[in-house]
Amino acid sequence: MRDTIRFVYNGQIQELKDWDPTATLLNYLRYEKALTGSKEGCAEGDCGACSVVLGELKDGTVRYQAVNACIQFLPMLDGKELITVESLKSADGHVHPVQQAMVDANATQCGFCTPGFVMSLFAEHQGENRSDTQSLNDVLAGNLCRCTGYGTIIDAAKKASTQANSDHLATRSKLTAELLSTLADEEMLGIDRGDKKYFAPNSKAELAGLLKKYPDATLLAGATDVGLWVTKLHKELPILISVGKVADMQSVEDQGDTILISAGVTYSDAWPALKNLSPDMGELIRRVASTQIRNSGTIGGNIANGSPIGDTPPALIALGATLHLQSEDGIRSLPLEDFFIEYGKQDLAAGEFVAAVEIPKLHPNHQFRTYKISKRFDQDISALCGAFRLTLDGNVIDEIRICFGGMAGTPLRAGKTEAFLKGKAWTLEVIEQAVLMLSEDYTPLSDMRASQSYRMQAAQNLLRKFHLETTSPDIETRLVGEGSIAHA
Repeated sequence: MRDTIRFVYNGQIQELKDWDPTATLLNYLRYEKALTGSKEGCAEGDCGACSVVLGELKDGTVRYQAVNACIQFLPMLDGKELITVESLKSADGHVHPVQQAMVDANATQCGFCTPGFVMSLFAEHQGENRSDTQSLNDVLAGNLCRCTGYGTIIDAAKKASTQANSDHLATRSKLTAELLSTLADEEMLGIDRGDKKYFAPNSKAELAGLLKKYPDATLLAGATDVGLWVTKLHKELPILISVGKVADMQSVEDQGDTILISAGVTYSDAWPALKNLSPDMGELIRRVASTQIRNSGTIGGNIANGSPIGDTPPALIALGATLHLQSEDGIRSLPLEDFFIEYGKQDLAAGEFVAAVEIPKLHPNHQFRTYKISKRFDQDISALCGAFRLTLDGNVIDEIRICFGGMAGTPLRAGKTEAFLKGKAWTLEVIEQAVLMLSEDYTPLSDMRASQSYRMQAAQNLLRKFHLETTSPDIETRLVGEGSIAHA
């Protein structure tokens, strides 16, 4: 077992030993290395002022992605390349094309948020390098600025996209790939400071063994939730087990009739398959937080934490997903909806972990929609998330699955409403009766995001909306054409 964190920075392998495994990357940069370009604005992954870029070896080349340094624990750097805003200037003093574009477009005012914007745009420049406004809006949704109004920043992004990827970081990409290759070993990272332990197993077998030994350990995926336990709640996490390096938990497999998404797969990596499964699923993932969070957070983590307002479980339940749990005793499978028992309690035995979720593909006679309701369109927690899958026999409801998040202590199907609808005509008159049934399935709470009455009315209206879109398909196109948000 290796107890040293190893990563690449500025073309050199760095080694860190005897560090608190819950120390954040941001605090390491600012207080240990005096690299103050990365800022702390929120300490919860919302504002993007702390954005850095991580490079990871994928199929022989280095893939770069922006992440929030404020909620990344230091050991999560292991085996990766770190790029901060200080890394972008070349040895001869030339700034990166993205930085120059920001200067030329006057795309900064107070400057606090600017390094984070630069790093998000740098990651895009190293990757797809898109130039259309919608894509750039998505790229920058996780970077907040109170000064510029974003117009000049988008101008800078478009200008940067026209520049060749020939900076000093690009020219040493082959060397970087070689360095990262030398860091890829089969030895498990294990940090033991006595009061705190951190393990990064390389396989599900190693993960199962660790969980049997440490059944009370905290499982760590992208730290998009667990990171806040440290930065906001100041919790002490004595034992952390990361799934980020478990090789056999990083795949998306097309199995013919189903898609199998392993629990370590990030939103970003699952996005293409989910978008292909359903445009609505693609749109839902686009609205899950920000690019930085999608690059870190996982589908499995969103399920495992059991939040009643997690975005993906309602849609996955409506699709009829099956959850695969694993331990040293083997694999146990159950319908995803049965995993959620009550608020804060899931059907997870000691030593078990979420291994994968299996999602049935839609049949030609299926009609599926999912809708997210939030105060902000981008990067906001749901007040309500609803999902529907319908099968008609002519105009008669053969099957309907209705699931809402935010309406109960867990994501929950509307069992009584579904039973009422089955066998009835798919008409507005029937829908108006069905919306009243929702009050028998749910007793929503009032909180800071929405009142009880708002949630109920919104849920009823989403069922009406689903009916409208599936009986008058041109309605959806017309609304989008008029600038409305079809899946608000």
